[in-house]
Amino acid sequence: MTLGFLGSFGHCVGMCGPITVAFSLSRKREHQKGLPLGFHIWLNLGRIVSYALVGAAIGGLGSALLTSGQLAGIGSELRQWIAILTGIMLIWFGLLQIKPNFLPHLPFLHPLMQGKWHQRLSSAMAELSTKPHWWTPILLGGVWGLMPCGFLYAAQLKAAETGNLWIGAATMLAFGLGTMPMMIGVGVSASKLSTDKRSQLYRLGGWVTLTIGILTLLRTDAMVDYTGHASLILLMFALIARPISRFWAQPLKYRRAIGVGAYVLAVAHTGHMLEHTLQWNFDAISFMLPLHQIGIWAGIVALVLMTPAALTSFDRLQITLGKHWRQIHLLAVPALVLAAIHTVLIGSHYLGDFEGTWVNKVMVAIASVLVIGVLLIRLPICWSLFSLRKFYIPPNLK
Repeated sequence: MTLGFLGSFGHCVGMCGPITVAFSLSRKREHQKGLPLGFHIWLNLGRIVSYALVGAAIGGLGSALLTSGQLAGIGSELRQWIAILTGIMLIWFGLLQIKPNFLPHLPFLHPLMQGKWHQRLSSAMAELSTKPHWWTPILLGGVWGLMPCGFLYAAQLKAAETGNLWIGAATMLAFGLGTMPMMIGVGVSASKLSTDKRSQLYRLGGWVTLTIGILTLLRTDAMVDYTGHASLILLMFALIARPISRFWAQPLKYRRAIGVGAYVLAVAHTGHMLEHTLQWNFDAISFMLPLHQIGIWAGIVALVLMTPAALTSFDRLQITLGKHWRQIHLLAVPALVLAAIHTVLIGSHYLGDFEGTWVNKVMVAIASVLVIGVLLIRLPICWSLFSLRKFYIPPNLK
């Protein structure tokens, strides 16, 4: 309910506000006195009922996964990855609200959310709103609740994580109730809320969405490993995106988003370590094994090196900094090496484990091979050795 209420001040006003305004204006043409409060109440109740039904279906699917053991326990891998996906989606949509062109739209969501299908459905709903039947607002709300929405998808992932039909329905019902006050307010005051005001609320809601996304990534102890590994993997993709773009163009297209994602996850990983492992007791580091101390400091320096690149990931700063912009972002290379050292020396699946089984050694070998492979892929001479220099994409030094 908190997610829905806080997010509605920005995201819902920005995305669903125009739909509500269209309802109001279309009805106003038929009824010059405008829309009564009852219309908007029934409209939003229909939307919330639709949310609850979808939540029940998704919760039922989660129940099947729970029965099979995939969602068993709060520390289950699938449950943790659902939490990570939810957090990343919230952060992604929050950043898009704050600065629409900062990140590319998600390819599997953008056609649904901004395509002709979405526009046609919106137009058909606006036309339906002119019909004088008593059930019109309920039907409109039910259809409205099925419209594609990234913010809604994040709530639905939470419903799936419950692993229960009834709790899934209750989760989506609470989310819908949280959005209801703002959406009714927008509907009633549609003629008074200017486009500029809606835009300001939309950006403000982006910060709220971003904050909730970060908190989602910080919520459990088990997220320490997941956020750390996810950050390391994204950093690898960001560094090889340009050299391999002739073979695989998508990483280069989303390189900025991948790099920012790596940094956000690294910050979340650090927050987990401080809260759950060290409990904000920095003196505890001096009591660790020397190997673990080296790993801790390697991770700290890696995060420091990643920070300038993350803070300068804007078109304006890229133009302003010129050739210095690339030099700043090249700090990601030593950051990767240090992050890998951090992972190997203190990671629970690597040398950081006190047992030192063959599994730990295999994990160390895999991590080492991946990092060395990334570094080699960035070197033109390696492409020349395999007679593949013509496929190598050099950096833009302008």
